[in-house]
Amino acid sequence: MLEVNEFLKLIDSFIGSAWWFPYALLGTGLFFTFYLKFPQIRFFKHAIRIVSGKYDKSDLPGDTSHFQALATALSGTVGTGNIAGVAFAVHLGGPAALFWMLVTAAVGMCTKFVEVSLSHKYRTKLDDGTMAGGPMYYMKNAEFKLGGKKVNLKWLAAIFAFATVLSSFGTGSLPQINSISSTLLATFGIDQIVTGAVLAVLLGLVIIGGIQRIAAVTSKLVPGMAIIYFIGAFAVILANIGNIVPSFMAIFGDIFTGSAATGGFIGANLAFAFNKGVGRGLFSNEAGQGSAPIAHASAKANEPLSEGMVAILEPFIDTIIICTVTGLVLLSSGAWSEKHMNQFDYTEIEILSQSLKESNPDNAESIYNHLNDVEKLPVFSGNLNVVNGQIQNSDITFLHSRSFADNILVYKNDGLLDEALFSGTVAIENGSIIDDKPLKFIGESLVHSAPLTAIAFNRGFFGDYGQYIVSIGLLLFAFSTAISWSYYGDRAMTFLFGTKSVIYYRIVYVIAFFFASFQDTTIIWTLSGITIALMTLPNLVGIIWLRKDMKQTISDYGDFFEENFPGMKHPKFK
Repeated sequence: MLEVNEFLKLIDSFIGSAWWFPYALLGTGLFFTFYLKFPQIRFFKHAIRIVSGKYDKSDLPGDTSHFQALATALSGTVGTGNIAGVAFAVHLGGPAALFWMLVTAAVGMCTKFVEVSLSHKYRTKLDDGTMAGGPMYYMKNAEFKLGGKKVNLKWLAAIFAFATVLSSFGTGSLPQINSISSTLLATFGIDQIVTGAVLAVLLGLVIIGGIQRIAAVTSKLVPGMAIIYFIGAFAVILANIGNIVPSFMAIFGDIFTGSAATGGFIGANLAFAFNKGVGRGLFSNEAGQGSAPIAHASAKANEPLSEGMVAILEPFIDTIIICTVTGLVLLSSGAWSEKHMNQFDYTEIEILSQSLKESNPDNAESIYNHLNDVEKLPVFSGNLNVVNGQIQNSDITFLHSRSFADNILVYKNDGLLDEALFSGTVAIENGSIIDDKPLKFIGESLVHSAPLTAIAFNRGFFGDYGQYIVSIGLLLFAFSTAISWSYYGDRAMTFLFGTKSVIYYRIVYVIAFFFASFQDTTIIWTLSGITIALMTLPNLVGIIWLRKDMKQTISDYGDFFEENFPGMKHPKFK
């Protein structure tokens, strides 16, 4: 597992975690924000009118209503990114990372407006009568020019469609069920295999019905899960109301310096907070990734821009509202910077070859530079000597989850914890455990992702019952995300191999969903980052290439609106 994770991290370092990726993503959004004169602000009220059904007509082409398309797209984005992803971003980059998540959403509102509008404009009716759209269709059907000559971008469409299939697993299937099963295990003690098996069956029953059944399910799940989650979140925020102002100060106070050390959090510099905030922001709202345009292509409309308007609301709801609420829960409760007793993941253990103390300011600064990739420290290779569960080596520093690990005990992984203290040696190479003995390392360190959010939810009016709200909310959030992403994947398979390939894809999707329920969390998140980047990059190329097409589409919508709805209030489209 360690070797697999290191290989995936190497791949990710060249794309999703590369220094240039956040700039490419934000730069595209900023370009369109200025090029199209801030459409996310100009058209916001109009978008609300459209999704409310004000301009709906029953005879429009498509398979779903504007609201159902919005709910399906939201169910694809409102998932682990809002519960586990925010906690992961704050864990890595501190409160300042949350600010960069919000910036990603603000410019992402414009990016999503563009990609959804173009997708709707170039969607196609399939042989079975359903609509298909997405970046692969506007890459295939739009007229691209280079130096005055027409250019065929079918090859780019194929790359995007293939990346969408991969990302349906990396974004929609694997991290969702892994977060659900981990949380239900921690909260209710339900075996991860049982959770995976039950939900895999339910997933199969839903997705076999296609987009209409998916839309019917998600349009009911999304409002319900939002209500449950907000009740639990505000129970924490109101219980810690005195910490709200300091929380906002922490988010906005260190934007250009990074987040300072506090509690067990060692601190994060600007580059680290920026990169992780933008990365988690993309995972949360998927603006620029090209996923939502596939869902919106099914909406009933005869003007592409009307559906693009609806898409403006997605990053606003998903990230600016829901992720901000989650962030305030984490920060106001104080749980994010505290060490908690937990079982250590091998992939997050790092052992250094010198003894450093957290209480020593110079030592703490050395660890800060090490964790933020400023100046790396030498790592340990050799054997850990363990007697009755206690590590005897005095010349090492044991790190877990980007923090000093305390009160560590080593157990045999074949019995009850209080009866299985381990004595012997543990092989270490390059700071990582390579020993194949069945062992568990239990101790105090920072935690992240869904377990951190669950701890924070216990700090509200509901007490220890708050974790159940996280578990239920995560179950609904993540399961609906897995449902929506199955649709994205089958549209991509249809584009690549035809409609007959969809049934085989769905079978593999459900099987992978089951197996991911009991796999290593860190590996799954690393894989997710890779697939997101592979899908995002060709989409960004496509929408920038069609920038003039997009501007003309806005002008055409203005003419259409004036002709069909005379006298009604509308934004200025010219």
